[in-house]
Amino acid sequence: MLPAAKLLAHQSTSAHIVIIGAGAAGLAMASRLQRSLSGVRITLVGSRERHFYQPGFTLIGAGLWSQQDVVTDTRDWIPADVAWIEADAIAFDPDSQRISLSTGVRLKYDVLVVATGCQLNYGEIEGMSTDLIGQYGIGSIYAGPEAAAGTSRALEQFMARGKGRAIFTLPNTPIKCAGAPLKAIFTSLSRLEETGLREHFQVDFYTPYRHQVFSVPVYNDFVLRRWREQQVRLQDQRHLSAIDPAARVALFRHADGTTERQEFEFIHIVPPMSAPDAVRQSELVWREGEWAGEWLEVDQYSLQHRRYPEVFGIGDVIGTPFGKTAASVKKQAPVLEENILSYLAGRSLTARYNGYTSCPLITGMGRAMLAEFGYGAELMPSFPFISPIEESWAVWVMKEKMLQPAYYAMLNGRV
Repeated sequence: MLPAAKLLAHQSTSAHIVIIGAGAAGLAMASRLQRSLSGVRITLVGSRERHFYQPGFTLIGAGLWSQQDVVTDTRDWIPADVAWIEADAIAFDPDSQRISLSTGVRLKYDVLVVATGCQLNYGEIEGMSTDLIGQYGIGSIYAGPEAAAGTSRALEQFMARGKGRAIFTLPNTPIKCAGAPLKAIFTSLSRLEETGLREHFQVDFYTPYRHQVFSVPVYNDFVLRRWREQQVRLQDQRHLSAIDPAARVALFRHADGTTERQEFEFIHIVPPMSAPDAVRQSELVWREGEWAGEWLEVDQYSLQHRRYPEVFGIGDVIGTPFGKTAASVKKQAPVLEENILSYLAGRSLTARYNGYTSCPLITGMGRAMLAEFGYGAELMPSFPFISPIEESWAVWVMKEKMLQPAYYAMLNGRV
């Protein structure tokens, strides 16, 4: 049986749908809605001219891919009938169904799709800015392809020392691609082992959580067990709060508010993250609960805003238990498409997102495990021939060779 969104293809409407964010989620929704609706007016808002295949950042940081491997033109992914405004949303007024843009324009909508992605708050770490990445032994794959390449160079310089201390961090906020900090340390460990001098390098991982580096217990236990074998020291219940780049000193804050200074030769920084300020400062943000003041409020199953029914969310910006990966967007997009079509037709919203997310968790060069899970940390394997709790070369090949074409098909609304 065809999905409901396909049965309703070419549903007619005169609505103006505004999509805020021209990243993976926004582009996927623009393609799907343009194909499913006739008579619709779709406006896509986003200022970034280059589109980044963000799952490739870890491979750039590992020294395996180049920056050019992850960069395309945003315009190439926008359907011909979709209007693109190269600007950013600076304020949301959901009561009047208007958005203020960085160009001074106020945009009126009938349906709003918030797909802004998340904001990287490097500035919340005192002394840290993105222009430091690649210098002073500082790495951070999250800031973009240039930063990922700078991370690889910083690690190479650290390796050339023949000894020293490497620190890897995790912030005290939800983050996109929660497996990326683990991929960064695992690929770095492989590179350190290749020097033949692994015993001369000290490696520490700092987490704000107690004995936790990943939210799904089976994968968390695997990682901690593997790190014990690899002599990685876990420093828990503390997070990076400040850095002195020139002195190569990091300041960590404990759960009780006390701080400690730690020296390093290399440090990989994962910044605190949140929804963009325009969302955080609007009525669209969660007002209570664990995501209050930080993330877009939506029903975790329908992806519809809980107070403004004409507003929907998708991707990294939403405040839900899981759902901040490209694989999440792949599962969210058809749900959101079907529910928007139902909303426009005055029907009940019946499509449900089950929290599915996926992370090809690289555990070393040439090996990975396919972590697939959803709400309740329930494992949701897609391939009967791939164990979700075992490492394999096949999953490594999937990560390095196969997922990028599938990602681009998602942008076109094909998968």
